[in-house]
Amino acid sequence: MKMLEIKIEEAMAGRTVRSVLLREGHMAASHLSSLKFREGGLLLNGQRARSSDVLRPGDMLASRIDDGRGENPAQPMEAPLDFVWEDEYLAVLNKAAGMAVHGSLQGGACTVANALAARWGREQTFHPVNRLDRGTSGLMLIAKSAYLHDRLRLALHSDSLRREYLALVEGVMDPPCGHITLPIGSDGTPRRRVDRQGQSAHTEYATLLTHGGLSLLRLTLHTGRTHQIRVHLSALGHPLLGDALYGGCAAEPGRPALHSFLLRFTHPITGEVIECRAPLPEDLRIFPVVRAWEGQ
Repeated sequence: MKMLEIKIEEAMAGRTVRSVLLREGHMAASHLSSLKFREGGLLLNGQRARSSDVLRPGDMLASRIDDGRGENPAQPMEAPLDFVWEDEYLAVLNKAAGMAVHGSLQGGACTVANALAARWGREQTFHPVNRLDRGTSGLMLIAKSAYLHDRLRLALHSDSLRREYLALVEGVMDPPCGHITLPIGSDGTPRRRVDRQGQSAHTEYATLLTHGGLSLLRLTLHTGRTHQIRVHLSALGHPLLGDALYGGCAAEPGRPALHSFLLRFTHPITGEVIECRAPLPEDLRIFPVVRAWEGQ
């Protein structure tokens, strides 16, 4: 049973359990309301508590932050998963290219959801914090409860949760470093486009090396729009290698040459800063520009 514990300081005295959990605990009101129906949901100094109870200095407030009886509706399917970091609250997965995060609930190719249903059991709800396209490889953060998912979702694109990518693009970026702030909208298909009426989007890029007509970029997402990196680079005339949907050459590697290589976040429970890295997979290391960069 996962618990959030808060020691009541002088500044919190006189407030209610509800007030402290909503503000200091960053708890959603719906989750808080559900706790009164759960065994050990709310405890004050080890005794059952109500959300209206008034707190005193030195009190120890504890609340459940697990999902209780969760459910992963995906059919369990055995598949290898490469976890680079994990504890009882969170996990960081190095996702292989070609594996979708979600998919059909019945049959079809194995997704991350299917593989986790087999690994963790269907009673563990699947809470991906950041999602990667099927063709994108690399790091994705998974929360093990809705409470933790909400905490981390609010931290996305802030200093508390940073994501960086490596990408191979066609041509030479001019300027070699910069920011792309083109808004992105939908045209009613899976494809996205730059649209003045679309959602704001911000991608930061830096050229690491250019060789043989290709450039290796390091990219930071400051927003999280669908296909954001792919749309932004295509709009500048430098689509991702292998990204046929957005004008890239459909040759090797046979998928968009995009890899989530760095994930750094502040753990919402322990406060520890966790940094994970995943090296480029073999299908992207065959290119001379990558080998030259790795050899520097």
